[in-house]
Amino acid sequence: MNSAKKNYRSHKRALKIRNFFVYFLLIVMSIIWLTPFVYLVLQSFASNYSPSYFGPVISGAEGSPHWTGENYVRLFTDNTMPFWRWYVNTLIISIVTCIIETVMVLGTSYAFSRLRFKLRKPLMKLILVLGMFPGFLSMIIIYFILKLLHMEGNIFSLIFIYIGGSAMQYYIAKGFFDTIPRSLDEAAMIDGANKNTIFWHVIMPLSKPIVVYTALIAFTAPWGDFMMASYLAQGNVSNFTVAVGMQTMIDKFHIADYYNVFCAGGVVIGVPIAALFFWLQRYYVAGITGGAVKG
Repeated sequence: MNSAKKNYRSHKRALKIRNFFVYFLLIVMSIIWLTPFVYLVLQSFASNYSPSYFGPVISGAEGSPHWTGENYVRLFTDNTMPFWRWYVNTLIISIVTCIIETVMVLGTSYAFSRLRFKLRKPLMKLILVLGMFPGFLSMIIIYFILKLLHMEGNIFSLIFIYIGGSAMQYYIAKGFFDTIPRSLDEAAMIDGANKNTIFWHVIMPLSKPIVVYTALIAFTAPWGDFMMASYLAQGNVSNFTVAVGMQTMIDKFHIADYYNVFCAGGVVIGVPIAALFFWLQRYYVAGITGGAVKG
């Protein structure tokens, strides 16, 4: 009896020690992850350029920046760096891409999950292999195709580029659809429903997690894209997205004057996305875990 109590106490003590180190590690990691965001917010309210200082911004020591909201006002009123125009460009591109890409990805995933046709598996494997190659390898040929269509200087041609290969991202959604019982499809077919009706009225109401996951991925990818957007903008300031425009704020010609405005822009574009993820994170996690069950 005493031996059992000793074993129980030693096990409990070991569990407490393990939990302490786990929580300590998580706290340290959280501090490391949050430090850049705290610095970004502090610099967005600072009055002058001081990228190499962290302590003076907090302590208010002599020579350190004063707190001000001028950077946020300047962000939307400075005509040299028209952030509001970049923000609208990015918002339109992201919303349109999100809607079309979500429908295309879910439709392709449903077809691969439920339909059986010749070359189904080879086509799935081919898409996965093509997806392994980075997108920038096709930038030159994409530019010449857009040039043939007289769309090379149009930033909204990014929508066609983003949705062009969107069906290649089918694998997570397909894995989720594989977890939905086929008996639901069969019951609906007995009642006279076709594949289109089954998809929209049977499968979709049960697939909110994967719909949210796909929509978030489709929205955030154009939101933060820099390489393709800068390639098509061709130096035209009015065609910039927020990623391209904010990069110009911190080049060697503008960083001293726009660094704090850049930080304010980072807060403005980062907070809505973070809030969206926090609001929908339970669906986001459920979509990832559900899609990972079957391949």
